This record gives sequence, structure tokens and C-alpha cells, in this order.
Amino acid sequence: MIARLAAVVVAAGVLAGPAAAACVQPRTSLAYLEGQIMCPTCHTTLDQSSSPAALRIEAQIQKRIAQCWTADQIRSELVANFGAGILAAPPRKGFDLLAWWLPLGGIILGAAVLAAGVWRWSRRSDEGAPPAAGELDAADEQRLDELLAHLD
Repeated sequence: MIARLAAVVVAAGVLAGPAAAACVQPRTSLAYLEGQIMCPTCHTTLDQSSSPAALRIEAQIQKRIAQCWTADQIRSELVANFGAGILAAPPRKGFDLLAWWLPLGGIILGAAVLAAGVWRWSRRSDEGAPPAAGELDAADEQRLDELLAHLD
């Protein structure tokens, strides 16, 4: 009797090992992937779309999650089926890395051009500025006195 019980326990352990190892990766969730995947028909993320295509993609994601696929595996399958446009954000590698760096480079370049323009504008000599005190010639002083006398 004890030998049979021991055999059942050993068999259960042997069979439970592969079943437990089938999902050793941390499980992903539909909520995690919904904001990262675009609907191919309405061009919004899955969490914002209720189109039939979005619902089919969500069902496919749920199926893959049940099969213990990782988020990267699911994204790779969707890219293989729909192209890179299915991703809400471009991949951060290869040529697609430009999509991340070009806007940042444009902002930095724009700030540098603006700073240079402000610096040049502030350093420019003021040609139309009034002369400093004590720099008026006699004719200008006489005209100024006449204008001030007129105002009194």
C-alpha cells in the first residue's frame, strides 16, 4: 500500500515538472499589450478601439497569453503578420532608432539656433538708440529746449 502511494507521488512529481515548467516566463497580460499595439483599421491603440479587427487581435493575444507566450513573442508575431505599423511605438533599434533621435536632435538644434539668434540680437549695436546724456550737440540741445518750453 505504501509502495503504491509512493509510486503515485513520484509519478505525479514527474508529470507535474514539465507542466509547471511550461510557463516559467513571467506572464504578460492583455492590459499590458493593449497600449502597445495599434488597430490596423482605425489606427488607435487596442485599448481605445472596439473595431472587429481590434477584437480579433485581442482574442489572438489572449490565446497566446494562455499558451504562455512572452510579450516580445506576441509582438514579434503581430509584426510578422501586420508589419511594424502595428506597434504603437517604433522599435528602439536599427533604422527605427532615428524615430526616437530625430525629434530630440531637432529640439536641440532649434534651441541652439534660437540661442544664437538671441545672443546676436542682444550684441547688435543699437543704431536707432538715443544718444547718451551729454552727447547732444548745440543744435540738438537748442531744439530740445524749445520743445520743452513749448510743453510748459
